[in-house]
Amino acid sequence: MRRQRFYPGLLDIKGYATGFTLIEVVITLTILGFICLIIFGAFRLGLSAWERGESVKDEYQKVRIVSQLVTQQVKSAVPYKIKSQKAEGDYLAFEGDVRSLRFVSALPIKGKQPEGFVYAKYEFKEEGSEGGRLILYEEKALNKDFFAEEPKEELGVALLEGVSSVRFEYFREEDRLNNQQEEWVEEWKAKDEKRLPKALKMTIIRKNQQGKEEPPITVLASLPAFRFEEVRTMPSRRVPGVSTIR
Repeated sequence: MRRQRFYPGLLDIKGYATGFTLIEVVITLTILGFICLIIFGAFRLGLSAWERGESVKDEYQKVRIVSQLVTQQVKSAVPYKIKSQKAEGDYLAFEGDVRSLRFVSALPIKGKQPEGFVYAKYEFKEEGSEGGRLILYEEKALNKDFFAEEPKEELGVALLEGVSSVRFEYFREEDRLNNQQEEWVEEWKAKDEKRLPKALKMTIIRKNQQGKEEPPITVLASLPAFRFEEVRTMPSRRVPGVSTIR
C-alpha cells in the first residue's frame, strides 16, 4: 500500500493530501503585486500632494513677507522735494504707474541700519510664460534730480519671481477746488498733482502649477506724509533776530 505524506491544511474533499498548482501561485503573486502597486501609488500621490502644499505655503509666506516690507516702506514715504536743474522748479519725489513706482522713504529695506532717506523704485518685469519679477532698486537720496536717471541694473533685487502680474494703483483724495472726487487712479505724478497720494494699492496675481490664475492678493498702504509739509533738500536759513535754542 502506497503511503501519502500529510500536509496540515492541504487536504482535498476526499481527505487526500494536495498542494498549490502553478496557476494558483501565479494568480496569488499577481494579486499581491497589484496590491503593492496600489499602496505605492497612494503613498506617492500623498507625498506629491504634501510637497505641493508645502511649496504653495512657502510661496504665500514669501508674498506675505514682501507685502509687509513694501507696506512699511510706503508708509514711511516722505514728501521729499527734488531740486530740479531745469527752469520748471523743484517738485515732490513721487511717481508711479500700474507697473512701476518710485519715491523717497525714511525706511531702507536693503540696508541693515537707516542711513538717511533712500530713493526706492519698484518695477514689475514680464519674462514670458514663466511669469515676471518684482524688482526693487534702492540707493541713497542725494541732492540731485535722480528721477531723471534710471537706476543701475546691478542695484536691482528680485523680491518676487514667477508671478503673473503686479499692479499699482493710487488713491486720490477729494479736491473740490479742482473738481476731483475720491478715486483710485492708475498713474500718479506728484510733479503735476503737487501732493502725494493718500494711499497705495498693490495687487499681486500668481499662477498655480496647472497654469491657472489664483485669486489676487491685494495690499493696501496709507501714506501719512501726504498731509505733511514738504521736506526740503536745502538747509533752512537763519532768520535775523531769532535766536536758536540749544
